Amino acid sequence: MATVNAETIRNLAVCGHGSTGKTTLIDKMLMLTGAVSGQHSVDDGTSVCDFDEEEQEHKHTIEAAITHFDHGGKHFHVVDTPGYTDFIGQTIGALYGVDAAAIVISATAGIEVNTRRVFAEAEKAGLGRIIVINKMDSDNIEFPALVASIQELWGNACVPLNVPVGHGDDFRGVVNTLKIPDDTSGALMDPGPIGEALLESIIEMDEQVTERYFEGKLPTEEEISRLIVRAIREGNLIPIVAVSGKTGVGLPELIDALATCTIPASEVTIAAKKDGDTVTVQADPDGPLVGRVFKTRIDPFVQKLSFIRLYSGTLSKDDSIEASTARKAVKVGQLFSVQGGETTAIDVAGPGQILAVAKMEDLHTGTTLGEVELPKIEFPLPMVGLAVTPKSRGDEAKLSGSLSKVTEEDPTLHTERDRQTKELVMTGMSELHLGMVQERLKRRDKVEVETKEPKIPYRETIQATAEGSYRHKKQSGGRGQFGEVHIRLHPFPIGTDPEDFATKERFPQMRDYRHHEANNFLWVDSIVGGSIPNNFLPAVEKGLLERMERGIIAGYRVQNLCVEVHYGKHHPVDSSEAAFKTAGSMALRETFQKAKPSLLEPIVTMSITVPGENVGDVNSDMSSRRGRVLGMESAGGGLQSIDVEVPLAEVSTYARTISSMTGGQGSFTMDFNRYDVVPGNVQKDVIEKAALKEEED
Repeated sequence: MATVNAETIRNLAVCGHGSTGKTTLIDKMLMLTGAVSGQHSVDDGTSVCDFDEEEQEHKHTIEAAITHFDHGGKHFHVVDTPGYTDFIGQTIGALYGVDAAAIVISATAGIEVNTRRVFAEAEKAGLGRIIVINKMDSDNIEFPALVASIQELWGNACVPLNVPVGHGDDFRGVVNTLKIPDDTSGALMDPGPIGEALLESIIEMDEQVTERYFEGKLPTEEEISRLIVRAIREGNLIPIVAVSGKTGVGLPELIDALATCTIPASEVTIAAKKDGDTVTVQADPDGPLVGRVFKTRIDPFVQKLSFIRLYSGTLSKDDSIEASTARKAVKVGQLFSVQGGETTAIDVAGPGQILAVAKMEDLHTGTTLGEVELPKIEFPLPMVGLAVTPKSRGDEAKLSGSLSKVTEEDPTLHTERDRQTKELVMTGMSELHLGMVQERLKRRDKVEVETKEPKIPYRETIQATAEGSYRHKKQSGGRGQFGEVHIRLHPFPIGTDPEDFATKERFPQMRDYRHHEANNFLWVDSIVGGSIPNNFLPAVEKGLLERMERGIIAGYRVQNLCVEVHYGKHHPVDSSEAAFKTAGSMALRETFQKAKPSLLEPIVTMSITVPGENVGDVNSDMSSRRGRVLGMESAGGGLQSIDVEVPLAEVSTYARTISSMTGGQGSFTMDFNRYDVVPGNVQKDVIEKAALKEEED
């Protein structure tokens, strides 16, 4: 199979809130263009995009799904994305594999929480955006009011490209505001003024065309086609189109709009780094190979599938290529074109194409192909955790392998073995997210798990300077053990520049320093006169690091700490690395207690969207959770969005609260912000519980 001409390729992701009809729209486009045969529906479990059993059972999208069709000489790659914020990682990955985003809004529900989130994520990814108002076949629609709320939220760049004729059972068509027909009876908005505003937004991109327009000369169709793409790409124009995915009214016009308004893959450029310099990658089939893995899926038949967007060059089966996550060149296996859950083998692919490769263990989501470095895909940090154990004894290894596959597929799912409890903890975006993971483990790998409440990842630190020492001396026949270490502790706040901190003014005898970024630990060597021989200093540092990992006051990792080792004693026979490692560890434990030790807790920022009548409830509830309201704004459709800052320990199960408080109408997003000092009363309670658990163990 030959490569597809990049000039004809259009790549877009279909995004929005849950239940706006995104998947149905894509199914209908695939059927209308003849890309698939037969009838496909989310409701009866035959959707092209929702092909996993969990999706078919719950009737909503969980994973991004890649589809393709041809229309009007254009080749479309369309990616369906989840509508729930719990699975936002799949949407973010998809946005970095396409060039435009179609934001779908329900004509009845209006702007919802994930609508706002995906709109912002598409903007962050630098994509052109098109707003699709779906479900125009519903009753009680106020289309002009919905357009007004869209413009109020996102600005006057949002302009209808077409307006509906009728709604509900009377929805029978759309009127193009650029090519207004003679008969516009039944249109829900006057297309004339809208068309003028739309045209002016388009021609603004070219001064000469603008001058001619105001001199009375209309732009040509070629100029409009060229400038509308540029206006959308630069964010000066965000077209609005109306459609009913259920009845298909407006669907041909939607596909035409997508063809007209999205940038051809041949015109896509992307900035990359090569040898420290910024370079521009263009869609040249004869250029150097550049691509990116934007999604990974573990398929039960072909095993691991890596989904790739090519930006430059040509990729063929059996090629050897460079990959940012591989130490040496890797050989490419079979290439596939993807249609939902189906794959078709292809031999070659070029710029703009979206394809999949199988069984390449060195490729992961975010991997760059080629000898350049593409911008990193930034996924949100998961904050809701559960400790998991297999229900069946002996399934520990099986569970570990199954979780490894799921985390490979989902960048917003993390797993870690807790060093204190020895429990395996999986951390995701929400309880719903983790629940879906459990369903997948059970269905795909026949592993059932038991879970416990999330463990809050506290940290330990100090608030004051202190000085102390420890002598490790042991004699029990034969060679003894001896090592003495003197240290000074200093608070080392996150964000402090080690070079600015480790100065001769602060440490007059400093010989060397080293910064450990993992726990923001600064090691300062101020030993003079050989009081601790150089060959024992690495053991002292290792003892400090191991003690920091184990924790001191409550068993949590120590961070934001500077330790200056300034004096010690040794014995020519009894001193050893083991002795100095123990002395360093114990010196830290003893001195830490003098330095005003404190616990740090993770603070998260939340954007909580609720009906207006529930705002007071949320504010009151957040006050009881040690939260702080940062601001509030209208989210459209009678909803209010409240931004708060609150300790994670207070909201680890907040999904239940918000659902109960708002009758299922509320939603929220959560992102890690920082670590902050735990209040004294809370710290005392955490330390007492840690001590009690240690006694029980």
